[in-house]
Amino acid sequence: MPSILVINPNSSPSVTRSMQDCLGIITERSSYDIQCVELPKSPPGIETDEHVGMVIPNIIEKIAESDASAYVLSCFSDPGIEQVRASTDKPVVGIAESAYLAALGLGRTFGIVSLGPSSIGRHKRYLDALGLSRRLAGDRSIDMTIPQLMANNVVETVVRTGMKLRDEDGADVVILGCAGLGSYRAAMEEMLGLPIVDPVQAGVALAVTNLDLKYRTRAR
Repeated sequence: MPSILVINPNSSPSVTRSMQDCLGIITERSSYDIQCVELPKSPPGIETDEHVGMVIPNIIEKIAESDASAYVLSCFSDPGIEQVRASTDKPVVGIAESAYLAALGLGRTFGIVSLGPSSIGRHKRYLDALGLSRRLAGDRSIDMTIPQLMANNVVETVVRTGMKLRDEDGADVVILGCAGLGSYRAAMEEMLGLPIVDPVQAGVALAVTNLDLKYRTRAR
C-alpha cells in the first residue's frame, strides 16, 4: 500500500498523538497508509530559529531510512524544506505552505494563531519568500511553549486570539500556526464563524493530492 510519512520534527509524542487525532477525517477516507512519527534526537518543541536549524539533519536522516511514497514536514516553520526536497525524489510538502495554499482558496486574507512571539518574524520571512505577504491580515501569538500547549486546554485563549484576527485585523480565514493546535479547529469554527485551517490536515491532504494526480517532483 502506498504510504505517507508525517514527520513531527520535534521529540514530543504528545504532539504526534495530537496530529494523529486530527487526521482521522483524512485517514478514514484514504487509500494510503498514513503514519505519524516524532524525531527523538530533536528538542521537545521547535520555537526558535536555532531549533529550526537543529532539526533539519534529523528530518533528512529519517527520510533517508524510509520508503514512504510522500513526506509531510509537520512543523509550521517548514524547516529546511528546500534541502529536504533536494534529498529525495519523493514528494515533500510542508504544513505551513500547505495551509497558506488552502487559505488562499477560502478567503481574501488570512490570519495566523502563532505559538510564541518568536514565530511571527519567521512566518513573515517565509511568507515574503513565497510571495504571499499581501494576503496576511495579521499574526498573533498565544505566548506558549510546546510543553505548555500540550499540558493545558487553551481553547479560550486560541478562540480569543482568533477573534482579534477577525475583528481587529480583518482576517477572512484563520490558520492554526502550530502542529499541536489542530484539536481546536472545530471550536474555533463554531465560535468565529470563519474557515479554520489546521495545517497538518492541509499538508496531508496536499500530499494525497500529489500522489493521486501523480505529479512528478523536480529534478534533483
